[in-house]
Amino acid sequence: MIKKVIKTDAEWKKILTPEQYAVLRKKGTETPGSCSLLSNKKKGVYECAGCRNKLFKSSGKFESGTGWPSFTEPYSDEALEYKDDNSLLMRRTEVLCAKCGGHLGHVFPDGPPPSGKRYCINGVALKFKESK
Repeated sequence: MIKKVIKTDAEWKKILTPEQYAVLRKKGTETPGSCSLLSNKKKGVYECAGCRNKLFKSSGKFESGTGWPSFTEPYSDEALEYKDDNSLLMRRTEVLCAKCGGHLGHVFPDGPPPSGKRYCINGVALKFKESK
């Protein structure tokens, strides 16, 4: 069981950049293609920029052509939470960090095998920790 991180809005604003805050806490979306992690091919783990929860392994990252980092599966079953999102006149599944509740992006059923899922994640919501 993941221990939840709870902070006030003011505390989040102190530790996150304005762009991270807009995405993680206010459910914003970064501009497609703007994230430096989009082309990252190094081995390691993608963590939540807000709380350092391990979210995705580099082995599950793939190029989806969407302009956002995409993954086939989460780091673990406990890493993420899901919520129905019917905003913008679309039906989607929102992906949240299970530890801090930060908005990460959405998951779609059009990814490659073996999962068939495409976790389309805002790169600004991630921190990369390289493996040696």
